[in-house]
Amino acid sequence: MSLPLEGLSAIVTGAGRGLGRAEALELARLGAAVVVNDYGQPGRDGSGEASAAPAEEVAAEIRAAGGTALAHTGDVADFQQAGALVELAVAEFGKLDILVNNAGILRDRMVFSMTEAEWDSVIRVHLKGHFNTIRFAAAHWRERSKAAGGPVYGRVVNTSSEAFLAGSAGQPNYAAAKGGIVGLTTSTALALAKYGVTANAICPRARTRMTEDVFAGLDRPEDGLDPLAPEHVAPLVGYLASPAAARINGQLLVVHGGMVAVVERPRVAAKFDSKQETFTYDELDALLTPHYAELPEGETFGAVEVLGLKRA
Repeated sequence: MSLPLEGLSAIVTGAGRGLGRAEALELARLGAAVVVNDYGQPGRDGSGEASAAPAEEVAAEIRAAGGTALAHTGDVADFQQAGALVELAVAEFGKLDILVNNAGILRDRMVFSMTEAEWDSVIRVHLKGHFNTIRFAAAHWRERSKAAGGPVYGRVVNTSSEAFLAGSAGQPNYAAAKGGIVGLTTSTALALAKYGVTANAICPRARTRMTEDVFAGLDRPEDGLDPLAPEHVAPLVGYLASPAAARINGQLLVVHGGMVAVVERPRVAAKFDSKQETFTYDELDALLTPHYAELPEGETFGAVEVLGLKRA
C-alpha cells in the first residue's frame, strides 16, 4: 500500500526543533522526501551562533527511520538563501511539491517600548521569510505548469498564530507578522490555484521554546501525550500537504491537542447607511456610539477569547 506523500518532495523551514521538527518527521513518515531547513540559532529571539546541528540531527533521524532527508542551514529571511533552499530541493529530488513555512523568532515588548530593531527582526524572519520561500517555490510551480501545459502538484502550508486572531499585548511585532502571513496565504492561494497549487495557514497551539511563557502554568500530564505536544499539530500539516486536501485552499485552521477548527473569514457584524449624501459627525455619533456601548466595558475588537484560551 502506497503512502499518501510517496514520490513527493517537501521543504520544512524552522525544522530543527519543536513544531518544524514534528512536521518534518510526519511528512517523512507519510512518504515525502524532506529538506530540513533550520538556521540553528539557539535563542528564541534569534540570538547566538548559527549551527548546522539542529537541521542535521532531524535529517539523520528521518534517514534512520528509513526515510529520505537532507539538511539545509540557510537563513530563509535572506532572499538569496531562500532561493538556494528551493534550488536544493529541485536539484536533489527533481522537483518541489510541498512547502511548509515554520521558521520564526520572538522579541517581545509592549508597543510603547519596542525598538525599531525588535520590530524589524520579527517581521523579517516570520513574514519576509514566508514570502521568500513562497516566491521561489511559486516560480518553480509556474514554470512546471507551463511546461506541462496544465496544473501541477503544489502545496503551501504557512504558520500563523492565535496572536493574530485574539491579539497579544506584548507582541505587536509577532501579531502583525502572523496577520500578514494570513494575507500572504490568501493572496498566494488565489494566484497559484490555476497552476494546481493550494496555500493554507494554520494557527498551532503547542508547547515549544517559542511558547514556553504562554504555557508556563499548564503542567505536562504524568501519563500519555501532552495535549500541547507538537505531535498534535503535525498530522494536519501532513494532511494539508496531501492529495486528499486538493479542495482546501486559502483557509485558516486552528489546531492543537486533538482539535481542528476552521476559521471563517471576517464577516460584517453591522451596517449603517447615511440619510444624506455623506455622514456627519453627529449622525455617526448617533449610530455608532450606541452600537459599541453594548460591548462590555473595556472590550476591544481583538480582546476576545479564541477557542477557550486567552493569551497572556
